[in-house]
Amino acid sequence: MNSSFALSSTTFIYGLATVFYIGSFAFKKKMLAKAGFFTLVTGFVFNTAGIGLRWVESYQMGYGHAPFSNMYESLVFFSWTMALLFIFVELKYKEQGFGVFISPLIFLAIAYASFDPGISSKINPLIPALKSNWLIAHVITCFLGYAGFAVAFGFSIIYFIKPGQPVKDAVSTRQPVKDAVSARLPAWEVIDELTYQMVVFGFLFLTIGIITGAVWANSAWGKYWSWDPKETWSLITWFVYAIFMHLRLMRGWHSRNLALVSIVGFVAVLFTYFGVNYLLSGLHSYG
Repeated sequence: MNSSFALSSTTFIYGLATVFYIGSFAFKKKMLAKAGFFTLVTGFVFNTAGIGLRWVESYQMGYGHAPFSNMYESLVFFSWTMALLFIFVELKYKEQGFGVFISPLIFLAIAYASFDPGISSKINPLIPALKSNWLIAHVITCFLGYAGFAVAFGFSIIYFIKPGQPVKDAVSTRQPVKDAVSARLPAWEVIDELTYQMVVFGFLFLTIGIITGAVWANSAWGKYWSWDPKETWSLITWFVYAIFMHLRLMRGWHSRNLALVSIVGFVAVLFTYFGVNYLLSGLHSYG
């Protein structure tokens, strides 16, 4: 088995997991959710194998670098980090209702890498600026941060799908709406707490990612910060989530209002990741 086969298989396995989760939500079948989780874990194993094999293959080709150097590899790793976080959450909280909101994000990231003709999966030698041990630390921490924000985004969407009002949004003491959709989704308190926890996780790793990126920039270009478009948008994203945490901790915001901030933050993440590469030019254009 080579990395191409492993990662191609990963794409279809994650897609199958997404179908199972959507089917479970639509038809109220717990067995489909269990099948979705088992399938997603299988995809995660293939994803891990694909990253490892690609790393080995780069050494066999004489390049010898971690598979984090281009858009294809970063999307593959993004899927891996999201899957890792989601598996942890589902194992810890035993909430099958999350899968329908998170699994599509995991699948779409690697599917975009696999099927977009503009993204090359070829292993290439590193440009001089990327020949640094800081590359691994910077990419891993940034994408763990992005994964935390992506999972928080999935949780935030639930606020606008689940009927009724979160307790902290309610203006009366009436009982929450009970229907089939509500029964398939986690309690408001669980959604609220997990959204916050994932944002804190993402914020911590994005902070470390920005710091390691600054150190790397100094070693590669002689200065820690150059207001490169990706640096600027990373900082904007950092401020959005800093506002999220301020509103939660200091202003007591919860539920839908805070979920909107989480969604805005993930839009900033997507622009930092994709928009900068395609619409702007700078030192990170190779990403």
